[in-house]
Amino acid sequence: MGVIKKILIANRGEIACRVIRTAQRLGIKTVAVYSDADARALHVDMADEKVFIGPPAAVDSYLNTKNILRAIKDTGADALHPGYGFLSENANFAKALDAAGVVFIGPAPKAITVMGDKIESKKLASKAGVNTVPGDGGAVKDAKEAVSIAKKIGYPVMLKASAGGGGKGMRIARNDAECREGLKRASSEAETAFGDGRVFVEKFIENPRHIEIQIIADKFGNTVYLGERECSIQRRHQKVIEEAPSPFLDEETRRAMGKQAVVLAKAVNYVSAGTVEFIVDGDRNFYFLEMNTRLQVEHPVTEKITGLDLVELMIRVAEGEKLPFAQEDIKLNGWAIETRVYAEDPFRNFLPSSGRVSVYRPPEESDNLRVDTGVYEGGEISIYYDPMIAKVISYGPTREDATAFMSRALDEFLIRGVRHNIAFLAALMAHPRFAEGRLSTDFIADEYPDGFNAGGVPPDDPNLLIAVAASIHRAYQERASMISGQIEGRQRAVSDEWVVVLHDQSHPVRVAMRDGNYEVSLDGVDIRIRTDWKLGAPIFKGTFQDQEICLQIERVGVAYRLTHRGAEADVLVLNATARELQMLMPEKVEADMSKFLLSPMPGLLASVAVEIGQDVKAGEELAVIEAMKMENVLRAERDGVIAEIKAKPGDSLMADQVILEFE
Repeated sequence: MGVIKKILIANRGEIACRVIRTAQRLGIKTVAVYSDADARALHVDMADEKVFIGPPAAVDSYLNTKNILRAIKDTGADALHPGYGFLSENANFAKALDAAGVVFIGPAPKAITVMGDKIESKKLASKAGVNTVPGDGGAVKDAKEAVSIAKKIGYPVMLKASAGGGGKGMRIARNDAECREGLKRASSEAETAFGDGRVFVEKFIENPRHIEIQIIADKFGNTVYLGERECSIQRRHQKVIEEAPSPFLDEETRRAMGKQAVVLAKAVNYVSAGTVEFIVDGDRNFYFLEMNTRLQVEHPVTEKITGLDLVELMIRVAEGEKLPFAQEDIKLNGWAIETRVYAEDPFRNFLPSSGRVSVYRPPEESDNLRVDTGVYEGGEISIYYDPMIAKVISYGPTREDATAFMSRALDEFLIRGVRHNIAFLAALMAHPRFAEGRLSTDFIADEYPDGFNAGGVPPDDPNLLIAVAASIHRAYQERASMISGQIEGRQRAVSDEWVVVLHDQSHPVRVAMRDGNYEVSLDGVDIRIRTDWKLGAPIFKGTFQDQEICLQIERVGVAYRLTHRGAEADVLVLNATARELQMLMPEKVEADMSKFLLSPMPGLLASVAVEIGQDVKAGEELAVIEAMKMENVLRAERDGVIAEIKAKPGDSLMADQVILEFE
């Protein structure tokens, strides 16, 4: 090393932190840029220098090329790493850096231009002999043309933003009406996210797998593929779980996909790390989807199975070094899985969640576990950016091992203050279909058609939550018997018989406590729980019938909220009399809010589609809210008449704020 002395990272969050770690290991100074919203962010604290670049909105800060170029000049940075998103695939920005004599740690502007444009990249791929998805390939002018192309190709089709990525600007259409609506939404979302509203139409492959090939190329014409990543588990075209290698590919298909990825990269003289994405059908036929001319969010799984640091390779290639290996040197060892922890509420249709992270305790890292994050305890999840909290990466000799390590890590990952999707991720890890490797991009839609509800006890251990709750309660009662005020030298007797209430069902239990361990009698079954758990600790580790367990505990009123492997339940532990009285308590009736349209999340009210006095039918669009880089369409749940509109486009909304009222 030695050519690059100081790198400015034109990004934020976990990817900025990740680039900083490698740069510092290599002895390279780092510069962080930040907006008003990120003044106290983790990446700002980690870097050697920091520069303010503007207001919270990305267009005024992280997408503000003028301010970033000024930051480079002011700090004397001689190189820039763009991370992913923001300016990472902006060819004009890469040209400006070149003109300023700054090393861009990424591909040349020409490659970004051609491969970053889905329309042009598809044409080039087809010309290079790469398998492509049937489609017109050109940007559509209007809804009429989109419908005409869709009919020619045959439904279902995908409407896709030419400059898109990360699941933004994409809609599936199965008929003319959905095609018109999808074009409108995809174009609007793409314009907001990328400043480019062009959309094209292509055939949608039913039940496909999303499998991508990681490549790395130097300036001497050496291009190597580093295996594949399975990214099929997605929600709204946003990846949720990735793994390497794929449980579906055989060596022949892997080699064929890798060779096509290399051919495509060489066709544009590609240099640096990049990813060629394919969709794969049930017969292992594969079709080019797009090329991402940047580092991918899911790159850690490739790093784990190859032993390579992709950020380091990007830096070395940018300095003009040759790749230190050839294709035959690449060996894939073991299995890696990545889950994306987002600030969103899976129990409320994955609505984004923002606010302060009051508790943040990630699982302990090891050779089998890595956590990439840009969040810390006391930090803020902003409404202005992607809702990612962290990436959890597990690694083991086999897929089963990697899955077990991941499940344990998710159970141990403690976050409070914002809602998050850890329960959902844990449920996916425990899903039989995931264990079998029967994946497709429709996995979540197929398995959770009515949304996610993890309120049930895991089917493989129905007594677990009951026994743990009873044991916890017994420990609290033991402590209560020894508090000050008791008669000296005596101890109040602690009952060992309780009624545990789970999902309104009563379960009589008997609990004995010996040396901090518990013997629980439940429905005639003797259960052994061994643990060193201490009162008040939010994580309960131990064994249940000699099997390792890890649960999270939270007090909610008089109940214990327990979370384990995607199951979340509020459990009451009462004596017999208290249970009898509790059953006589009237249920609290929630206020009727059906007359109001409430904002389901903090965000910006982008548009209101109705007027006062207008008749609306169930399913009609009422308003659109922009939050965390996504457009969320709010629709009428019933027929009605608009009585009053209480917010206007451009307003910043709080969660549950009234937008409009029905008669």
